Amino acid sequence: MPRVHRSVREWGAERAALDAKPRSIGFVPTMGALHAGHRSLLERARAQNECVVMSIFVNPTQFDNPGDLAGYPRTLEADLAFADGLVDHVLVPEAGDIYPEGYRFRVTESDFSRQLEGAHRPGHFDGVLTVVLKLLNLVRPHRAYFGEKDRQQLELVRDMVRALFLPVEIIPCPTVRDPDGLALSSRNRRLSPAARARAASFPRILRESAGPAEARAALGLAGFGVDYVEDRGGVRLAAIRLEEVRLIDNVRP
Repeated sequence: MPRVHRSVREWGAERAALDAKPRSIGFVPTMGALHAGHRSLLERARAQNECVVMSIFVNPTQFDNPGDLAGYPRTLEADLAFADGLVDHVLVPEAGDIYPEGYRFRVTESDFSRQLEGAHRPGHFDGVLTVVLKLLNLVRPHRAYFGEKDRQQLELVRDMVRALFLPVEIIPCPTVRDPDGLALSSRNRRLSPAARARAASFPRILRESAGPAEARAALGLAGFGVDYVEDRGGVRLAAIRLEEVRLIDNVRP
C-alpha cells in the first residue's frame, strides 16, 4: 500500500527526505472516488517517473453549490486500495491544513476562467487554480497529470504554470469512456440507472450534430438541461444537467 500523509507538516518531512536521493516525481491531484479514468493518469505517471505522488482532497473552494460539496463521494479506503501498486505516496490533507489563512489568498484568472464553466459556476476556477498551485508547491513534482475531459481546467492550469514560471511539466491524458461512450466521472454514480442509460447519448449528440445550436436543441429534446455548447479550436465543449447532476464533456465533432 502507498504511504499516507495526513498533514502538510508530515508530508513536508517526507518531501525533504525525497530530496536526499533525487528521483523524478510524477503527481496526480484528485478528489478521490477513483475510477478507471484516474487509473490511466496513475499508470502514465508510473511509467514516466521513479516516484508517484497522488493527492486526495475534496477542495471546498471550487464548489459553488454547498449541496454538491456535501454529496461528493468520499471513499478513502477504497481509493487507497485502488492506488496500491501505482502510487508511492498519498497526500490526504484537511481543509484547514490547505487553507490555514481561510482562503484570504487565491489565484484569479481574468479571462478564460469566466467563460464556459466559469460563467455558470462563479468562483469555481479561483478555487481550482488556487488549490492546484498550493499542491504543486507542496509536492514539487517534475510532471503533473490532468485528464482532457476537464479541458478548460487543463488549459487554465497549463497557462498558470507557464505564467507563474513553475518548474513542472503538465501532461494531458486522454478522456477514458465507458463502452457506451459516456466519459468516466465520479458524478456518474449519482445517476439513477435510467438516467445513466440516457446520459450515454450526451457525447453521441455532441459528436454527430452539425453545430452547437443543433447539439443544444438535440440535447434539450433528449431531456437534458443545457448550460452551454460551444466550439473552440476544433473541440466541442458542453455541460448538461440530469437529475440535478451536472456532467461536462468535450469531443471533436
